[in-house]
Amino acid sequence: MTQIVAVVTMTKERVGGGAPIFVVDQEEDLQKVSFSLEKILDANAHDLKNGTMILVKHT
Repeated sequence: MTQIVAVVTMTKERVGGGAPIFVVDQEEDLQKVSFSLEKILDANAHDLKNGTMILVKHT
């Protein structure tokens, strides 16, 4: 089973749902926050190539 555990985005108007959403201003911050959360949450970060990354946990 796969679960989205967090979303990191530069455009908060494009995302919604039950996972925590982290809003950043710059591409550099998008990468930094995503990769930090990847380690903290023991998840995989996936770049959607639209200013948004999702963190997914595979169980």
